[in-house]
Amino acid sequence: MNISIDEAIQILKQHDLLVKSELISQKNADYISYNSKDIKDNTLFFCKGASFKEEYLIDAVNKGVTTYISEVEYSVKNVNKIIVKDIQKAMSLLSALYFKNPQDNLFIIAYTGTKGKTTSSYLTYTILEKMNNKKTALFSTMDRIVGKKAGMKFKSDLTTPESLDLFRDMRNAVDNGMTHLVMEVSSQAYKKNRVYNLKYDVGIFLNISPDHIGKNEHPTFEDYLYCKKQIMANSKICIINKDTDHFDEVLKEAQAHVSEEKIYLYSQKDDVVDFKFSDIKTVPTKGKFKISSQSDKAKKMNVDDEYVVNIPGIFNESNSVAALISTALAGASKENIKQGLSTTVVPGRMEVIETKNHGYVYVDYAHNYASMKALLSFAIGNHPKSKIIVVVGSTGDKGISRREGFAKALSEYANIAFLTTDDPGFEDPQKICEEIDSKIDHKKVKVNIVLDRIEAISEALEMSNKESVVIIAGKGADPYQKIKGIDTPYPTDSVVARTVLDDID
Repeated sequence: MNISIDEAIQILKQHDLLVKSELISQKNADYISYNSKDIKDNTLFFCKGASFKEEYLIDAVNKGVTTYISEVEYSVKNVNKIIVKDIQKAMSLLSALYFKNPQDNLFIIAYTGTKGKTTSSYLTYTILEKMNNKKTALFSTMDRIVGKKAGMKFKSDLTTPESLDLFRDMRNAVDNGMTHLVMEVSSQAYKKNRVYNLKYDVGIFLNISPDHIGKNEHPTFEDYLYCKKQIMANSKICIINKDTDHFDEVLKEAQAHVSEEKIYLYSQKDDVVDFKFSDIKTVPTKGKFKISSQSDKAKKMNVDDEYVVNIPGIFNESNSVAALISTALAGASKENIKQGLSTTVVPGRMEVIETKNHGYVYVDYAHNYASMKALLSFAIGNHPKSKIIVVVGSTGDKGISRREGFAKALSEYANIAFLTTDDPGFEDPQKICEEIDSKIDHKKVKVNIVLDRIEAISEALEMSNKESVVIIAGKGADPYQKIKGIDTPYPTDSVVARTVLDDID
């Protein structure tokens, strides 16, 4: 592959991003990169990041860079210079160009929401796999799947990666025969223009609640909401959960960009929607719900029926409805949808362990007040006589508001809490736990601070009995702890729990 320098400049002009260009050669670039350690001969290089230094560019030029693009002009000689207003937007546009616009060859279903993105994406992915004979790519918080052969599935570093990596993976997916893509879109993806100018065939807004507010994330909730709403501005068809907070604002964003016929609403509570769902029976290991079409455009899709979802909780029934609507719009049959929902497994999301002598154990990624409240209320609803024991921590360096949210949820629903370590980053995990503990109502909840997460899980399980529910929250299937800039290997909550139970159950 290569990229025409002249065409690159024309696209930057079209988007009003070009400040100036100084060219010593019109030769096409044969490679693109933003990493000075990943350079080949005749590379176009993006100088990105607040901490970028000229020495990185000098090193890259010595290795083979012939064109650099930057918001800052450097004194490096004998290289093409393209100066732009926004390097992230420029990288997204030119990455799509270099990889031959692979998005045009994929039916893309994209999810955003404070909680439920990963579960909804897996549900959608599984349904589409039934529909198109395993030709679906997946870009999720946990996994990236670009094909079906060995080496085409790998762990994700970011919910939504840098644009260059995103379009490269799309190109690989197309070249590997994939026809559909399911992807999560984070608020940071719009905050940092990682998905600039990318359009989705179907975009879904699941929900929003205060999260990701802090010095390294969004400065305010308003900024967070604004970024989340951008998925509505970049989708050909919009699906919205009417039960979400700030629904009116999200709907207005969709209405500003597509016609009413291209907007689908669903709800458990409201009749003035296209699809209404009702819980039939939620049990500790599965959910069952009914879909009723309320509008003419919904009735045409012929999806009214009862469905079983292989993940418990009414909130996962809601996620299932989003997956049902989006895949039906992609052409999935009712049978495809039923098969997909009933067989989906999401590692670390409402993973249920039914024990002999220690009740039920739930491993879930719940990492803020909204998701923790949903998880704990589910536990109480399904196990009303059980003692609720929770193992949880909070991340360092980001999501500071989560700490008070955890304390609130624990005070409302838990009997016993083990506060422990969860990706402390550069913060002291003891202080993080103490901050959560300071907000807990100790008249309602007995609190234990056990920093070793494996030990905390062990103590919680050893304390439990047949009348207990143990909830291990926050990390899900994450196989590491982020400690002082290092991803330290960790066996995952599920593996730890099962290992302990093998010894004591």
